[in-house]
Amino acid sequence: MDIVSAMTGPMTMNRVIHAAVRRDLGRLESALAAAPDGDKVRARQLQVAYANLHDQLGRHHEGEDTHVFPFLARVEGATELVAVMEAEHEAMADALAGARTAMDAYASTGSASDAQHARNAILRANDVVERHLHHEENDLEPLMLPHLETPEWKAVEKQLRPASLADTGRFMAWVQDGMPDPERAYLRSTIPAPVTFLLSRLAGRSYYRDVAPVWQAGR
Repeated sequence: MDIVSAMTGPMTMNRVIHAAVRRDLGRLESALAAAPDGDKVRARQLQVAYANLHDQLGRHHEGEDTHVFPFLARVEGATELVAVMEAEHEAMADALAGARTAMDAYASTGSASDAQHARNAILRANDVVERHLHHEENDLEPLMLPHLETPEWKAVEKQLRPASLADTGRFMAWVQDGMPDPERAYLRSTIPAPVTFLLSRLAGRSYYRDVAPVWQAGR
């Protein structure tokens, strides 16, 4: 399976997040494939970038587990699918934890062999993640679409917002870093551009300090 998968279907915020996940997994795989032997500085940069991805994806899935799946469990025809989604989240957590262990080992040595082990772990995690994202986009989202304008779903959306202004800013900076035009157009149709700019550049400045330079250094 390709490390970046094309998306079909209507754009949603969920798909904007998925695109950012796919983008980071692709960046990490490429960077690890080109990592020079013995470069601990680069290794630690990539460790930081992976930690950010792990954190963002963890928050996303915690929100689904806590708020989205209980909502969907009340939707006709979704009960069995929710059980599958929950099992996939567990598999993803295991795969992502394995990748984090490999990234930490690489960061401690900077060796080419550990970079390759980390790349293999990222590829394994991507396979697990991509199966879930594809499943969610093709099977779960169609069940959600009729409910997106209901008061019940709007209440769920409020619960999915990041807990702090700093978390919101870091999230907004992350999803926009390298965002393709379709996702950017959707985001601007949902949140005014000045708001996304202020949130990402001010509240999310830690992302631009710690993570964005990792990808710029790899160009």
